[in-house]
Amino acid sequence: MRIVDVNEFYAERGGGVRTYVNAKLRAAAERGHHLVVLAPGPSNHREQRLGGEIVWLESPPMPLDPRYFVLYRQAPVHRWLDELQPDIVEGSSPWTSGWFAARYPRPAKRVLIYHQDPVAVYSHTLFDRVLSPHTLDTVSAPYWAYTRRLARHFDATVVAGQWLAQRLTQHGVDNAVAVPFGIDRHLFSPDHAQPSLRADLLARCGLGADAKLLVAISRHHPEKRVLTLIEAVRHLNRRGFSVGLVLFGDGPLRGWVERAARAVPEVHIAGFVQDRQFIASALASADALVHGSAAETYGFVVAEALSSATPVVVPKRGGALDFAAPECSEVYEPGDPLDCALAVERLLQRDSAALREASLASARARVGSQDEHFDRLFTLYQSLLET
Repeated sequence: MRIVDVNEFYAERGGGVRTYVNAKLRAAAERGHHLVVLAPGPSNHREQRLGGEIVWLESPPMPLDPRYFVLYRQAPVHRWLDELQPDIVEGSSPWTSGWFAARYPRPAKRVLIYHQDPVAVYSHTLFDRVLSPHTLDTVSAPYWAYTRRLARHFDATVVAGQWLAQRLTQHGVDNAVAVPFGIDRHLFSPDHAQPSLRADLLARCGLGADAKLLVAISRHHPEKRVLTLIEAVRHLNRRGFSVGLVLFGDGPLRGWVERAARAVPEVHIAGFVQDRQFIASALASADALVHGSAAETYGFVVAEALSSATPVVVPKRGGALDFAAPECSEVYEPGDPLDCALAVERLLQRDSAALREASLASARARVGSQDEHFDRLFTLYQSLLET
């Protein structure tokens, strides 16, 4: 198959979308498909990457996050689609890339890749402490109508897990298909735990090796609720626990995050780390992963933590909750630092060996591999071509 992904959120220093698309490039090549990604960037440029291609389309930087660029011109996208003649056109957002793919006039099967639920990301994040999620969804009826109108142009709307498929179906999108994402289960493993790394990370938090180590991996963006995690650590240490938090990631709120962390000496801001092996070792060496976002469509880092035999503390809503078996997790009210702290406290008081064993069991039952995901995805595409 010839597949073209019109993807406005693919960026060199991007987060989950970049990780996913890079894996898809490799998987497509391994299965004999040719994948080309049309992505906004600082200049026009075509390059070979991971068995496929990236076509960068010159675009302005995003005002709030200059790591990303704004895909705003439809004509260059359609010119490239004419040249590439894809069998499958993917629109990888409900915004410009979705509409550019939907409006392409030549025959091709179309798939909307729905990476994000904007209502959960924005409305719930900003207002769910004062209004119920149901009320916020009701108020967002115009957005759901917009999504239904866009989805009708596509043969399938692919989402990462059952949580988001159910939300879309509830709001009238009748072609939602859950194709659960997967992770690199060879990279994320308890075998990568390193006592020396654990001690070093705790030292960066100003703590000794007998303290508890929490890890968070998150873009610094409002939906990730990183400040909730920092404040939770402050509560924990005030309550007599010796707990450090190492926060990996970067983003538009980096300044706010650093200011908040300066008030909590047990928090270390590690920044963006591209070395995936280092991240895998940090996860396997931690006592728990703490997660702030209640709007995840899949929750890569939660799946990676469990595969590393590391238990998790997650909000009570969102895709991350799909992994939160009671045997290996604790949950808390989204955006509530004290409730998050109490959830961490409950977790740390449980038997650590049993938690690690349960985390691995949950990963085996709930976390698929990247190969399984891409086998399902390309099988779906083949079935669309046969209809």
